[in-house]
Amino acid sequence: MKAAFVQTSPVFGEVQSNVDKAVSKIAKLDASLIVLPELFSTGYQFRSKKELLELAEELPSGYATRTLIEAAKATGAYIVAGLAERAGKKAYNSAVLVGPRGLIATYRKAHLFWDEKKIFTKGDTPFKVYKAGKVRVGMMICFDWLFPEAARTLALQGAQIICHPSNLVLPYCPQAMITRSLENRVFTITANRVGTEERVDGKLLKFIGTSQVTSPDGEVLARAGSKREEASAVEIDPARARKKLITPLNDIFRDRRKDLFSN
Repeated sequence: MKAAFVQTSPVFGEVQSNVDKAVSKIAKLDASLIVLPELFSTGYQFRSKKELLELAEELPSGYATRTLIEAAKATGAYIVAGLAERAGKKAYNSAVLVGPRGLIATYRKAHLFWDEKKIFTKGDTPFKVYKAGKVRVGMMICFDWLFPEAARTLALQGAQIICHPSNLVLPYCPQAMITRSLENRVFTITANRVGTEERVDGKLLKFIGTSQVTSPDGEVLARAGSKREEASAVEIDPARARKKLITPLNDIFRDRRKDLFSN
């Protein structure tokens, strides 16, 4: 199968334009699984919870989700995308998994980063694995990468591919996701954005791009640059993620010394 990322540069608050632009890139990709960035439809740097609630959408009725579902129907692909979810008076930094038949799952970001803590509600969904066609996928969002338990939990449930919508500003994540792939023997797809936002005085955010696909052996199968919008699809064999042997005698899950682990 082919797995892909779409690296975008959203304009803050221009939801319809941001969504339509991303979907136009999806239409040009020949891929079974496509990952878009975190908060791809709204932009990132909200000034207040009021502003966030005005731009967030209910699921599955919101514009971004409905449009992604239509794109999935048109292409036959499964799509993971990060967006702002409104649920009553709460707003979550969420990711949706959609397919040709509609919304499959929603994941709400567990580990909020920096000022996200001031306006988003902490995620309350478990790390869970879902079928996306013939493959099993899990979702993480951006800063979740720093917590190895997130990827490990998904891998233990049988995830073959971890989909990772992001708005990265720290430089460490692309290399760290290689480790997440290797220590769990899974594929990962990190879809990041590019560009800058400075909607809060003195808090310039520069997004690092470098979206990528990594393999269970720690290979970088595709990596974008740091400045331009890009989309890339790469051929992968998800069956490789079922093989957890490092040597004939070392299975990465069976060898875990849980008797020595502590919280």
